[in-house]
Parts: sequence; C-alpha cells; structure tokens
Amino acid sequence: EVQLVQSGGGLVQPGGSLRLSCEYSGLIYEDYTIAWFRQAPGKEREGISFISTYDGMSKYADSVRGRFIISNSVSKQAAYLQMNRLRAEDTARYYCALDHYPVLDGFAESTYDYWGQGAQVTVSS
Repeated sequence: EVQLVQSGGGLVQPGGSLRLSCEYSGLIYEDYTIAWFRQAPGKEREGISFISTYDGMSKYADSVRGRFIISNSVSKQAAYLQMNRLRAEDTARYYCALDHYPVLDGFAESTYDYWGQGAQVTVSS
C-alpha cells in the first residue's frame, strides 16, 4: 500500500522560508507524479506544484511560481517543497499527493489516489 508521511511546516515570519517533506513508500510502479496542494480556511484545496518521473518536468501555480521549488529524490523516496519569500496569504494546510499514472491535469485534486496527512504552515509576524 502506498503511504505518504509529511513533515515540516510551522510558524514563520513574512519573507521567511520553510521546507516541507513528503516521504513515500509502497510504490507499485517505478514512475509517478507527486504534487503539493494547500487549503486555507474557508477555501478550496489548491494545487500549487507537481513533478513527474515520466518526463522529469515540474510545474507551478502562478501563486507560487518563482518562490517555491519542488524536488524529488528517487533514492530517498521523498519529495520536498522549498518555500521562500513566504507571505501571509501562503498560510494554509499543505498536502502532498501521489499518483502512478501519467496525469492530464497535475493540479487537479481528483488526479491523485494517495495523500499525506497534511502540515500546517502559518506565515505571521
């Protein structure tokens, strides 16, 4: 069974940085897509970045492009989200997600079968 376990998150001041980790296990196939989503209070879950081993490409939502960096270590079986220049509007619960099949829409919540437990990120002075 595929499992995703997240770590990281916490409280950071505006302009600061945080790194989220997502360790995965129980993979069925060699190739997969890993994504990061976030959900702020009262808002829908938003896909913010994904990376695929099928083509090595990564993509970002406009809201985080240029500030966040997604990466994946096949050897460590872990994905990361480096978040820089954080803003108050980045405050949300962050989730990693994984799917084994080539995705048509990497930002769609329905694409992914497996999810991490979430990690709270609060940006506040």
